[in-house]
Amino acid sequence: MARKDHAHPRARHWLIWLALLLALGAVVATIGWYKLFREVPQHFDDVEAYYRYGSIGTEPEEGLPYWVWRVLPEVFPQHLPEDAEDAGYAALGVAWEQGEPTPVGFSLKTLGFPRIGINCAACHTATYRTSADGERRIVPAGPQQTFDPQAYLRFLGEAAADPDFTADTLLAAIREETELSWLDRLLYRFLIIPRTRDGLLEQAEQFRWTEERPRWGPGRIDPFNPVKFHPDLLALDPAEDDTIGNSDIMPLWALDEQEGYALHWDGLNDAITEVVLSGAIGDGARPDSLPVEALGELEAYLRELAPPPYPFDTRDDQMAARGKVLFEETCAGCHGPEGARTGTVIPQSEVGTDRHRLAMWTAEAAERYNAYAEAYPWDFDAFVKTDGYVAKPLTGIWLRAPYLHNGSVPTVEDLLRPAEERPVVFHRGYDVYHPDRLGFIHEGEAAERHGFRYDTRQPGNGNAGHEYGTELPAQDRDALVEYLKTL
Repeated sequence: MARKDHAHPRARHWLIWLALLLALGAVVATIGWYKLFREVPQHFDDVEAYYRYGSIGTEPEEGLPYWVWRVLPEVFPQHLPEDAEDAGYAALGVAWEQGEPTPVGFSLKTLGFPRIGINCAACHTATYRTSADGERRIVPAGPQQTFDPQAYLRFLGEAAADPDFTADTLLAAIREETELSWLDRLLYRFLIIPRTRDGLLEQAEQFRWTEERPRWGPGRIDPFNPVKFHPDLLALDPAEDDTIGNSDIMPLWALDEQEGYALHWDGLNDAITEVVLSGAIGDGARPDSLPVEALGELEAYLRELAPPPYPFDTRDDQMAARGKVLFEETCAGCHGPEGARTGTVIPQSEVGTDRHRLAMWTAEAAERYNAYAEAYPWDFDAFVKTDGYVAKPLTGIWLRAPYLHNGSVPTVEDLLRPAEERPVVFHRGYDVYHPDRLGFIHEGEAAERHGFRYDTRQPGNGNAGHEYGTELPAQDRDALVEYLKTL
């Protein structure tokens, strides 16, 4: 005999409703994951394209909604540099290739929705022109001269603090660029835009300490104070630290020739892999978002990448040959490939250059960084505290202007003069190259209009020290400059 189902009809109804609610919850969760967290892999034809536009893991924590980011300069042009002649993000000095959705050094990746993040190329990509009306040439892994990271951060913070940073205003601007679905419009209105505003205001507060110190300016950054003061990284207190780490951006090319050398300006690490990984963390990645395998491929690319040759045909080969002899006699011990001191830390008391950068990096910061990723297989253990600056090999020296660790000397010609004869004030950030002086044009109307006024009398900007070669006769200095063009 069949058994009767004695379940109460009301109970069966509750079970049906519960099943429906669970199914609805699953649908909502799936949609939420798809629209907010789904990760779409990037694809590039080669490693150079990845270097320029690939993700280094900054999007989950520091990434901005692409369409919000895209329209900010149009909605808030008043918060861009007042004296800039270029419009949009170009006013901040970014290198933007025609047809690309982002500038070089900015990755576009979908994590639920399209997000934009910074990568290494934002700072480590050089540009130069051989004349004011010449083509702007982009050099991967070279030191940026035009991008002003601090001005970029300030623009984002000031835009977020503007009363017009509202869903109505931004969605109207986005509508001019792309058509969002009705669901995306709801997400942007009630979640993405409000959260973006809060995040940018929080970021601006985290960088408030920079307002009390000299401006970075284009082509420079304080590389480790932001890491020290970030609440999720080393978490030191900026209120108890008035150090100035303002530093010229370094090239990343030819890393293989620096194997075993002290790295960074002050030699705070000598492991290339750790420098690559910590650079990504400094840009906003976190240990669990680092694409370690992809960064390994990037490291291999940078190890072999060579800088471009000096682009002018005005070099005097006979004078350069004499300059090579002078280089071997006066410079090669610290800067030649076989130099006994090449790649080593030269005490600041000897080299005499501005010591503010050295005060910025502390033994406590090194200890905390070494302990930062202990739970991960790649880990850090090579961070140290030093009291000097590294004697670097001079590969591609022509494109590394301005010179010294803080970018305080505009040309090699000036660097070979005693400190009291070097420019006290000049303009940096104009990428038209001077064919003879081994440096960018830094004076005159065009440099003033396009550049940033650099005053060597400000703290951290001193141009004293490194007076090696300054005692040479003028003709020998000229010969040395000619030879350096060949490196």
